[in-house]
Amino acid sequence: MSEKLKVGILGGTGMVGQRFISLLENHPWFEVVTIAASPRSAGKTYEEAVGGRWKMTTPMPEAVKKIVVMNVNEVEQVANSVDFVFSAVDMTKEEIKAIEEAYAKTETPVVSNNSAHRWTPDVPMVVPEINPEHMGIIEKQRERLGTKRGFIAVKPNCSIQSYTPALKAWEEFEPYEVVATTYQAISGAGKNFQDWPEMVENIIPYIGGEEEKSEREPLRVLGELVDGEIKLAKEPVITCQCIRVPVLNGHTAAVFIKFRKKPTREQLIEKLVSYRGVPQKLGLPSAPEQFIRYMEEDNRPQVKLDVDYERGMGVSIGRLRPDHVYDWKFVGLSHNTVRGAAGGAVLCAELLKAQGYIVKK
Repeated sequence: MSEKLKVGILGGTGMVGQRFISLLENHPWFEVVTIAASPRSAGKTYEEAVGGRWKMTTPMPEAVKKIVVMNVNEVEQVANSVDFVFSAVDMTKEEIKAIEEAYAKTETPVVSNNSAHRWTPDVPMVVPEINPEHMGIIEKQRERLGTKRGFIAVKPNCSIQSYTPALKAWEEFEPYEVVATTYQAISGAGKNFQDWPEMVENIIPYIGGEEEKSEREPLRVLGELVDGEIKLAKEPVITCQCIRVPVLNGHTAAVFIKFRKKPTREQLIEKLVSYRGVPQKLGLPSAPEQFIRYMEEDNRPQVKLDVDYERGMGVSIGRLRPDHVYDWKFVGLSHNTVRGAAGGAVLCAELLKAQGYIVKK
């Protein structure tokens, strides 16, 4: 019998669900044994349910093709087959909240890519390199849910991954004001150019709800866990614009920043490249060896050249230079469906296993 933890994917037929399937192929700790989706997909093999809608550049893993898709609403049946689940369901916010809690109450940990529980006070929202200690709030959540091993943990919005790591690396210089504009790929909307042809040669200067997330979520990630409560960071104050651009994968951020303590360029770069988080120290399977890299070339980072840095799990920073209104400005790039979505959730699950929160049933 496999020593790997048995994993279920909720919402496994959508783009993020497919990314989970792709990333978990041959994972050393986790094995996908169950895929759940909407009732219309239930009863079909995964290959039949997805049909011609496989959106990954790599082929569908052989190991999942013949898995019979289960009805995601049959919570007990799905939960009984797995040790924990990843959630990428496509439902309303209230429906997602309810179904993720239902799974948690079956004593099944839920690691979610969805935004529904990001502001539930006792649900940790974690970038493993930045705030792994926030997983400690799970004990309080279990008290509320009445569970011994079930809980929900989430990862933050994809767009903040391109600049929040830099804010963490530079925290000793006390960044207090940030202006960020993110240029976001269409896969962030779960689409490619075939099913969104109007994005070809186009820019849309609005992504619903994205600016609020981009301004507020970093403050929770950068906050502190104090006496069983996550206290938001008071600074930096962040203002953001989010723009959809004709790129398949990769969110780019143009960022302006003010510091209370005035660092040199050399100090800022050194803090980026030397930054190591718990995933690097523990050698977690999906962790990038180098979380943040600095690129000296004037024309980098570029999506085409750099989005897959560290298998899509690393962050690329470039064009760090003084600004005559703010102190410094830079450009960041992260892979929105790997680091920013499924890959970030897989790394969260690895951290939770290493911390003892996810174990075999």
